[in-house]
Amino acid sequence: MKFQLIDSASECCLAKGLCERIGIDGSMITYAPEGGEKEKNVTPMPDHTEAIRLVLEALTNSKTGVVKSLDEIGAVGHRVVHGGERFAQSVVIDDEVMQAIEECNDLAPLHNPANLIGINACKALMPDTPMVAVFDTAFHQTMPEEAYMYGLPYEYYKKYKIRRYGFHGTSHSYVSNRAAQVLGRSIETMKIIVCHLGNGASVSAVKDGKCVDTSMGLTPLQGLIMGTRCGDIDPAIIEFLAHKENKGIDEIMTVLNKQSGVLGLSDHLSSDFRDLEEGYNRGDENAVRALKTFCYNVAKYIGAYTAAMNGVDVICFTAGVGENAAIVRTFVCEYLGYLGVKIDQEANGRRGEDIVISTADSRTVVMVIPTNEELAIARETVKLV
Repeated sequence: MKFQLIDSASECCLAKGLCERIGIDGSMITYAPEGGEKEKNVTPMPDHTEAIRLVLEALTNSKTGVVKSLDEIGAVGHRVVHGGERFAQSVVIDDEVMQAIEECNDLAPLHNPANLIGINACKALMPDTPMVAVFDTAFHQTMPEEAYMYGLPYEYYKKYKIRRYGFHGTSHSYVSNRAAQVLGRSIETMKIIVCHLGNGASVSAVKDGKCVDTSMGLTPLQGLIMGTRCGDIDPAIIEFLAHKENKGIDEIMTVLNKQSGVLGLSDHLSSDFRDLEEGYNRGDENAVRALKTFCYNVAKYIGAYTAAMNGVDVICFTAGVGENAAIVRTFVCEYLGYLGVKIDQEANGRRGEDIVISTADSRTVVMVIPTNEELAIARETVKLV
């Protein structure tokens, strides 16, 4: 569970941190106040309610806390992964919203139940504080029907709402708007491709400020090859492997979600792109295979979304890999000569800033925009409450 406390007037982050290993041995809270030292504290966290309690205690303690009491916290924004078709924008949380989120559990069984636990934990400890749900899927609800429908019998859409939803929407929205702002242009007249590349990865096409297509689907399994997720595959592979390996559907889905991606491609060398880059530099064939296949996959989606928008003005890289792995950006952009892309390698080597990494004579602008999902969630929350 990640958290930030943000001063909405200045948009400064007053403190941030992370609760890890909730409910299992070795649970730990990391806490960093603005301008202070990062603290790590190994402490039991049997559930999310206890994790939230420890977060609030850290924010208000007399030594390193950044507020005197919880009364200073005006609202809480929660990231919720799946809002289905019900939510095309963020909403103030009430009992009806909680019920609707629960009804989406089948669409995101790993995420939505955990999101609900976090919301209930906050409600228990801060019962009078307004709370907002910001949905990963909301930004993508502007996709046209031809972009989100699958080639399945239409009755399955009518009965079960099986369609492309997309995820990382908060990041895609923030990055596309920030790119336009940095360039001093109106997003309403731009065609932007955002490559959110991390352990989970997705690409989106943003035309005139609205998402018109995105790579993740009904679930976060579709689209790009990721850290441990397979991305796009021939669906018949599931049946083939089930017969060959004598595995049930749940076992096969575990393989596709947790044992595939660059982890599987590298013959289980690593799902961490830092390890893969080190392996690539020493000539490890498993690392080379995984890195090259991943980058080719990203480049193909950029090509597809250039076609979907009939052109592209700006290509943005963001998230852990997109922001930090210069080698990935270089490999992807090597495929983009048809867009007139030329990369400034000095700029490409910099980190932690909004920056144009293409040369002045590059026909298409390429940028690195560090994502800030927490700030985007805070903005949505302030707007609603």
